[in-house]
Amino acid sequence: MGRTQPDKQRLLAMAERLAALERENRELEARLHALTEEAARNETLLRKTHGRELDLLQAGSLVQLLERLIHGLGSAYQLDAVSLVLHDPQHEIRHLLSGDTLARESLAEVQFVETLVALAPQLAALERPWLGRYCTADHELLIPHAAGLGSVALVPLLHAGQLDGVLVFGAKDPGRFTRELASDFLAHLGVIAGVCIENAVNRARLVRSGFTDFLTGFHNRRYLHARLCEELARAQRARQPVACLMIDIDHFKSVNDRYGHLAGDAVLREIAQRIDAEMRVSDTGARFGGDEFAIVLPNGSAADGAVVARRVLNAVRGSPIAIAPGVAETATLSIGVAAAAPRPDTRDFKSLAERLMAEADAALYRAKGAGRNGIAVSESTVA
Repeated sequence: MGRTQPDKQRLLAMAERLAALERENRELEARLHALTEEAARNETLLRKTHGRELDLLQAGSLVQLLERLIHGLGSAYQLDAVSLVLHDPQHEIRHLLSGDTLARESLAEVQFVETLVALAPQLAALERPWLGRYCTADHELLIPHAAGLGSVALVPLLHAGQLDGVLVFGAKDPGRFTRELASDFLAHLGVIAGVCIENAVNRARLVRSGFTDFLTGFHNRRYLHARLCEELARAQRARQPVACLMIDIDHFKSVNDRYGHLAGDAVLREIAQRIDAEMRVSDTGARFGGDEFAIVLPNGSAADGAVVARRVLNAVRGSPIAIAPGVAETATLSIGVAAAAPRPDTRDFKSLAERLMAEADAALYRAKGAGRNGIAVSESTVA
């Protein structure tokens, strides 16, 4: 017996519903598969993030921390590009890194800016990680020198509720960073990174303050002695001498007596700047005492020291120093120069450093005894 028309219609409707259910099932399976893959990616990222956070917390210095933020995270997450933008309005972080040549070379991906918003206006409202497609107009300045990027993640570095910077991850895959991707782990990473940077900067400040004269910005006596010991050890290996200059400001007490200690401080700062301008790149200057400075010249003979001493003397006495409105004084210096050549069997570089400074100091007093405003060079080499 053949099927009636209503039976055929019911069968057709059932077949259509079955096909729809199969399509819906396939879509659900695909969605479930996508969610499973996303969950696996998030779990993998979470594990990596925990490991990376531990590395950041264990960084021993500011330079090491920045390297781990750039190179460590880039390697761990297999990123195509990473950059770090730090808010540094007073150039303090740059100053803390200024003496590290390797840092400047290895941290080219780190940018220091006076205002974050000037670099990228969208940072004004960045309180949570932003993930999405790369847009040249919005992101080129945040992650420069990175070609062919498809997606980016902007991770705010927050500390005490303030945005101290932004960590930028770049990937060529447009689907690597999407708005659907869970970003809680990135937010936590940003908080950890922000705290680590603040702590590292504070440690660097303490280290710098322990070796720096607050008034002039020069190194202090403690640093000079440590550096001199290092240079003497290096000079022994290279079979080269090390020169030392001891510098005293002539009649400095009269400046304090006539114009006050604030004026004296201004004179000290100006003289320190003039001394610094005449030093070689490899030289180390320090404020040795109240009105006394010192310079260490690596690979420098007594003759080399005399050349630098002459430049310093001329720079300081060459033009008057402004002390007050309409008041300027010409300062002069007395400078003693000595050199040391460590013997191959020398092991006590601390004592050698002290003898070298004593010899330069003795030359300084000969310069003062000869009428000041001059240079005296030791005729003997300390060994």
